[in-house]
This record gives sequence, C-alpha cells and structure tokens, in this order.
Amino acid sequence: MAHDRTNWQVPAHRVERWEGRRHDYCVVVPVINEGERIASLLHRMAALGVPDTADVIIADGGSTDGSLSPALLDETMVSGMLRKTGPGRLSAQLRCAYAFALDEGYDGIVTIDGNDKDDPSPIAAFVAAMREGVHFVQASRFVPGGTSVNTPRLRHLAIRSIHAPVLSLASRHRWTDTTQGFRGYRSEVLRDPRVAPFRDVFQSYELLAYLSYRVPRLGYRCVELPTSRVYPQGEVPTKISGLSGNVDLLRTLARACTGRYNP
Repeated sequence: MAHDRTNWQVPAHRVERWEGRRHDYCVVVPVINEGERIASLLHRMAALGVPDTADVIIADGGSTDGSLSPALLDETMVSGMLRKTGPGRLSAQLRCAYAFALDEGYDGIVTIDGNDKDDPSPIAAFVAAMREGVHFVQASRFVPGGTSVNTPRLRHLAIRSIHAPVLSLASRHRWTDTTQGFRGYRSEVLRDPRVAPFRDVFQSYELLAYLSYRVPRLGYRCVELPTSRVYPQGEVPTKISGLSGNVDLLRTLARACTGRYNP
C-alpha cells in the first residue's frame, strides 16, 4: 500500500539479507550481541513453524559477537536482516525495521525481543488477533494464562505499582505489562500521522511507552494476550539495568504520559 513517508526520520541502516515478502505479516526481532540467546529464540520460532506464517526479520543494532551468522539465519528460515549504522538504540532499530516492513507492504508487525526471555508460541495468536481487527496486541505475563518466572523484584514492583498503572490512567486503557517489547501493530497504526513513530525523538526505549499511551488514546482497538516471560536463574538479560536505567525508564514514562512525544 502506498503511503506518504516524506517526513519520516529513519536511521541509517543496511539491508544485509532479504529474500522477499512471502506473508502478510512479519516478526521483527531487535537484537544486539545476544550470543546464544538469539540462536535459541530463532530455533524455537522455527520449530513452532513461525516462518511458515510470518516472515522473520532481524533488526540488528550493530552486533559484534558473531551471533548472527548466515548459517544460523539459513537454518532458522530468517527472511531478512537489517543492520542499523546510524545512532540510537532500541527505538532506532525498531524505526528501521518498521519503515522497511511498511515499505514492503505488510499488514501487520509482531515484535519479540531477541534475548529469548519470551515464549514465541503466542505469535500465531497475535497475528490472528490482528487479522480479526485488533490494532495493537500487547503481551502480558500478568493476565490470566500468563506466566512470570524469576522477574527481578525491583522490575516487578516498578511495572505493577508504577509503570502499568500510570500508563493505564494516561492512555485511558487498562494495561498490566507495559515494559514488554513483545507486541504487535497493524500497519495503519504506524502509518497514522497522528501517531508518527518515525521521528528522531525515539532513540532508546521511548517508542514503547509512547505507543502504549498514544494508540489507545486515538481510539484504536488494543488488547493484551497472555504470554510467558522467563528470566534465567541468576541472570538478567536486559539492556535496562541499574539505578540510572530505571530512572531513565520512569523519566520516559512521564514524558510519554504528558504528551511530550505527541506529534
């Protein structure tokens, strides 16, 4: 579908692998130096048959650990890989991949983190929900049927006591698991100029909080679906850590919920 991308700000990136669009939906996997975790996730997705129903696209932030070998991508049926070369972190990676997916004409996009904390089996349910008209599907370990294992205590308290309640109030939609990167969007949401996700203000984790605030406020249909998120025993595979990381997360939340990121 043609769309006006005149004002889109998309970070510099290279398309290092592209085998063409085969399906109407794609799964974007943001990753940077995830080692064996990304290999495990891609193998799990392949075993579930995800590549048979949705094209898998890696959004690499500049990995240097050799984890994304052509052999791995071949054996796990990955359709594409973009490598961000411009500045920025997660939101910049997502802007590269989302712009690419919209240009390729996908009807919707599922995103799942590349650190293998999320069970990928609900991807089929995410796609089914979007096919049925849901605009924004959010994973939640806290709704009935969801599972939370080894979530760090501080992270659990921050999500349940601050992040989700504040976003729920500001967005006028009840959310339970608002820091989750496992989510899905129909393409019309990302093309909507009232949403305008392709802006350089989104560099780190801002895009996740902003979309959870902005999309329901515009009247789009949003749902949470149960998922399982498992932190390895004794290990916290996350790029948000320490006091400064959590302070930044709360600062971003405040900006999103007061409309600071609105176009």
